[in-house]
Amino acid sequence: MLSVAALPAQEAVAMKGPAELIFPQDPPKSVPRVLDRATTENTSIVVSLGRQRVYLYVDGEMAIDAAASTGKRRGQTPTGEFTVQDKAASHETHLHGDFVDHDGNTVRHGVSTRIDAAPSGTTFRAVPVQYYIRLNDEGLSLHAGRLPGYSAADTAVRLPADIAPLIFQRVKQGTPVKIEE
Repeated sequence: MLSVAALPAQEAVAMKGPAELIFPQDPPKSVPRVLDRATTENTSIVVSLGRQRVYLYVDGEMAIDAAASTGKRRGQTPTGEFTVQDKAASHETHLHGDFVDHDGNTVRHGVSTRIDAAPSGTTFRAVPVQYYIRLNDEGLSLHAGRLPGYSAADTAVRLPADIAPLIFQRVKQGTPVKIEE
């Protein structure tokens, strides 16, 4: 039988704090000479789930490279080939919003009606999203949103607020979108 004294001494390992676990994304990059050539006819979008990046291509040449936040574990963003179904500068969805109390105060921000349960005494309030680009009827879309540096969305792909309008203006119904690992 082993005694505690016979076990080798272990060095204490300090736990890493949140700031050490979340790596800041590289800032967005755009190539003005390529972006200036963009029309709704010659663009495509690629989303990299592993890199948490979105890319806008013009005639196959990268015009924008920006951070993104894709679906978290319970609402993963699917991979595959999609096309823009429709778009709206502002869109209110029944899937995402806040839980608010009877006075209208936010109790929980950024919830999904698919995966989050409402705390007792609260109701759901939809929050409009800006630069909404719908890819399917199951909630897959691209839009401006909060980018915490990791997968945090519910199926959707969140884009930086300053990049979302640049992409929104350069796509149309039928624009190809590839979402890859």
